Amino acid sequence: MADKKSAPLPTSGGGLMRFFEDETKGFKIDPKIVVSIPISLIAVSWIIDLFFAP
Repeated sequence: MADKKSAPLPTSGGGLMRFFEDETKGFKIDPKIVVSIPISLIAVSWIIDLFFAP
């Protein structure tokens, strides 16, 4: 049986599937954290603007 990783990719993909399958070194951050941090910073800045700005 052939390995699934060594199977050829469709030509219409342009090699994008192979590019995104590779693991890269670096930090692994949950997408929920990536979305929640900017939303919370926006909310905090609105609260500061409402209550503490003259």
